Formats: sequence, C-alpha cells, structure tokens
Amino acid sequence: MATGNATAAATGTAPRRRAVLAVAVALLLVATVPLVFRAAGADGVTPVPQLLAFLPWLLVPAGLALALSFAARWRPGLFWAAAVLLGLAAFVPPYGDDAPASHGAPLTRLRVLTANLEFGRATDGLLAALRRERPDLVAVQECDPRRCATALDSPAVRAAYPFRLLAGYGASEGSAVLSRFPLRPDGAVAGELAMPRAAVTVSGHRLRFQVAHPMPPLPTSLHTWRSELGRLRDLAASRSTEPLIVAGDFNSSQDHAAFRAVLDAGLRDSARRAGRPRTPSWPARTTPVLGAQIDHVLVSDALCPRAARFLDLPDTDHRALLVDLELHAAR
Repeated sequence: MATGNATAAATGTAPRRRAVLAVAVALLLVATVPLVFRAAGADGVTPVPQLLAFLPWLLVPAGLALALSFAARWRPGLFWAAAVLLGLAAFVPPYGDDAPASHGAPLTRLRVLTANLEFGRATDGLLAALRRERPDLVAVQECDPRRCATALDSPAVRAAYPFRLLAGYGASEGSAVLSRFPLRPDGAVAGELAMPRAAVTVSGHRLRFQVAHPMPPLPTSLHTWRSELGRLRDLAASRSTEPLIVAGDFNSSQDHAAFRAVLDAGLRDSARRAGRPRTPSWPARTTPVLGAQIDHVLVSDALCPRAARFLDLPDTDHRALLVDLELHAAR
C-alpha cells in the first residue's frame, strides 16, 4: 500500500514539474531573446523592439524563472537564469559617458518643454504647463487642428509665444514649435508624422530646434521607424557649427540600437545628464511603476543640461519633459 501511494505521488509530481519547467523556459526566452539583440547592437523584428523598450523590467521574468528553476531543482535553468540576470544588469546603467562637457560661463539660459498630447486630448494640460513652467521653447507632438492648433492660436498663447511653427495635419501627424524668441522655418526631417525644424535666435545666438516624432515600432512600421530615426541621426551627424536641440517623442529608448546611433552621432540626452536617466515617460498610466523613457531632449555639446523634470499632463499617454539648459560658445 505504501509503495502504491509513493508511486501515485511520483506520478502526480512529474506533470507538475514539467509544467513548472515549461513556464520557466517561457520566461527565460522572453528575457533572453531581447538580451541577445541588445548585446549584438541590433533591434531585430517583432517582438524584439517592443520588448527592448522595457529591457530593465525583464529582470522580473528572469528572476521568476530563477525561482522556478530552484523549486524544480533544474540545474541548467539556474545557470541560464543567472546568466540572463547578469546580462540584463549589465545593460541597466544609463548609456553614454558620465562626464559632462566642460564649459565656461554660459552665454544664455533657456528652458525647453516637449509634450505629446495624444491626438490633442491633453491640450488643456499643455496650456496649464505653459502658464506654470514658462518654457522658452516648446515642441508639441500630436497637435490636432481642432483643439491644439486652435488653442495655440489664442491671444493669450500668442502673447506669451509670439513665434511659432505648425506642421502636419490630422490628430497624430500635427506638430508645433512655440518660442519666445524669433524663429524661422529651417526645413524638416521627412517622416510619416510631421518633424519640423526651426532656426531660433536666442539672445543674439542662433540654434536649431528640431521636433522628433518618428513612427512607433509597430509590426507594420518597423522599417519606417528605423529609417526615420536614421534621418534624425543624419541630422545629428551633419556637423553644423550651430547648436542643435532635438526634442520630442522618439518612440525609442536607450536600449534601441537605432536610438543609440542618434546619440553616438554627437548628441547628449538631457535627462540622463541632469540625473534623471531611465525615468519612464510612457505609458503615463503605469509610470513610474512600469514604463520606458521614450520622450527625450537631445542636445549638442554647446548646450549643457542643468535640470530635468517629467510632468504629468492629464489625458495623454505620455509625460512631458521640461529641461533647463545653458548655451555656451561652440568649441
């Protein structure tokens, strides 16, 4: 009788162990595949780019897989999970060098705000932020013609921001630049969503202000996403002597190779330099518990970030980013 009970217990245990192992393997694959692409410096195909946006959070499934492997006494799983955890941990630190560029006294200071309004729904929140924070330059994405464009044309906004640039049509395509300083159109980066550029004169010094809004890395738009980030990289690598600010919703994080290529072309991430690396900006409904930093203000060497804050605007899936910069003489 005792032998029969032991046999029955063993028979019941085997399926449970197989189920635990299956779950552990699935969790490890979810973490391992994007880790391999991150290490290789590539973005891959769906679902890799989507998972790469949340790379630090993949420590959770890898940790669960470690616990399950331990419970099931699966030695290969223990080594696999430990290797994945160590690999992920190696890529969690912010990308880029830590040392800020050395500058003398600033020529002038300016405040930059970028905000994605989610089809114009957060227009009221943007207006409140403009009144409260008083940025000097503003990059707006998803500025729809009915709510956003109309509100930005109001007398109060025109009085505060007499210089502006509107581009694109439709709820997601529209973009805007608002400025307290004189500006003129300076071309655009070609894309499905409007990415205008302005030449701005700040206290007698000229700089270029580029709105960034490449397509998101959806399964049907991966090629477009890569191409548009590539055009932003080409702009950064153009070696113009004028300081450059590229601000907006990049639909990419530091764990995407296409975004790191933009940084490697000569730009610095303001949030990272101001001590706010990897602060999630999307999706706003789950930040800061879960999210990715895909909204950025990138600057060339003549611009030194001094402070950065992420702002919660109602009715949008993005957090706005506010950055204080110092403009120095180009070296």
